[in-house]
Amino acid sequence: MSELLPSVLVETNSQPDAAIIWLHGLGSDGHDFESLVPAMSLSPDLKVRFVFPHAPKRPVTVNGGMVMRAWYDIYEMTLDRKVDMANIDESCCQVADLIQDQIDKGIAPSRIILAGFSQGGVIAYQTALRTQHTLAGVMALSTYLVNGDDVPDASECPNGLTPILIHHGLQDAVVAPVLAIQARDRLLSKNFAVSYQSYDMPHAVCPEQVKDISSWVNARLA
Repeated sequence: MSELLPSVLVETNSQPDAAIIWLHGLGSDGHDFESLVPAMSLSPDLKVRFVFPHAPKRPVTVNGGMVMRAWYDIYEMTLDRKVDMANIDESCCQVADLIQDQIDKGIAPSRIILAGFSQGGVIAYQTALRTQHTLAGVMALSTYLVNGDDVPDASECPNGLTPILIHHGLQDAVVAPVLAIQARDRLLSKNFAVSYQSYDMPHAVCPEQVKDISSWVNARLA
């Protein structure tokens, strides 16, 4: 295992038996969703470790080559989205190491949720489709699926029965809502366990959505 990505850790109990690894979006960092933990109204019975990793810093082509935290480089912002797959592979390996670290700390894979917003959601999708660990759930927030043609059938994937939650804003001008629908339809066509919800919001997270996330997490980790 290579050196772990630096992460913000938030624990709801001194002896957590579940973990949520939550990946931020382009140009943000691990603190981005830290404030959601108290807002989520999780069941007091849950003992959760939140892991909010910081993506590596790299130049991002669509932002004029500016160096920022990014899970991968984006070459163009078309619907087809040309991205750096080598960066994605690298980031998936780093997230896989974070999952393994939680397992090594005594948390079963079936008690680990992988979540991601925007770019982070791309990595969450790809990691969940590749890992040999069967996870508790996957949250794909305001994001899209790369290499949809390579999605395996659910029967061939350890996370074929793992609940996948897709949330997207109807007013999202960064990641077009059609991309979330394409991801949903591709995964459903491969028999994955997908639920989809849209919200009247831009490329963001809204209070109504946080309530729905809370209910979903409570159900997954009950």
